[in-house]
Amino acid sequence: MSATFWWILGSGLVMSSFALVGAVGLLVEERTLRRFLLPLVALAAGSLLGGALFHMLPAGVDTLGNTTALWVWVTLGFVTFFCFEQFLHYHHCHSATHDHRRPVGHMILFADTLHNFIGGLAVGGAFLVDTRVGITAWLVAASHEIPQELGDFGALVHAGWSRRAALLFNGLSGLGFLAGGMSALLLSRGADVGFLVPFAAGNFIYIACADLVPEINRHEDWRSNVLHFLAFASGLGLLLGVKLALSHS
Repeated sequence: MSATFWWILGSGLVMSSFALVGAVGLLVEERTLRRFLLPLVALAAGSLLGGALFHMLPAGVDTLGNTTALWVWVTLGFVTFFCFEQFLHYHHCHSATHDHRRPVGHMILFADTLHNFIGGLAVGGAFLVDTRVGITAWLVAASHEIPQELGDFGALVHAGWSRRAALLFNGLSGLGFLAGGMSALLLSRGADVGFLVPFAAGNFIYIACADLVPEINRHEDWRSNVLHFLAFASGLGLLLGVKLALSHS
């Protein structure tokens, strides 16, 4: 097998392991973890919006151009998750458990898996161009993957998942990156998957605005509101910083 295959495989395995960063949540008391849950949800919301606005939409414009088709795919991504959430709410409202927060967790996992898959496609494609380009792309992706995965872990726990279940399924979603990298090898002969980028951006925007932001902006304690805003802004700022650093490099 070629060296490119091993680069894609190795980088995919390492990146997928970042999804286990939530293991730190198993080492602290539940009361302490609960104290940080909403800030982590705010961080996840900012990271999702930052990833969509500063990375995925510009990448979509680069791939498809600033065309109607691009914004149709963004809209489809948004509407698909709206429909997905309606189905999950219906399912859970007619089941034995009436925890209305759990659909958010399912959507986070779905979106994170899709995000990881697309990231794997992008990094795998970069390795196919040149190993040095691939390494650069991997470092850029890794720089925002850790805080996003930590935020996703917090959001899953806040949605009612046990810490162990959140860690397990978040770890499984991380394998999407490896799957994306391997798919890049199989699709490297000209298949166009550029539509997935704006589609995923629509997913991220919906989850951040419809599900996560409402969880963090309805508190009477102004100090909590300030903390949540700062965590949200940190997620946005971190993703913007990565974008600016990439643009200047």
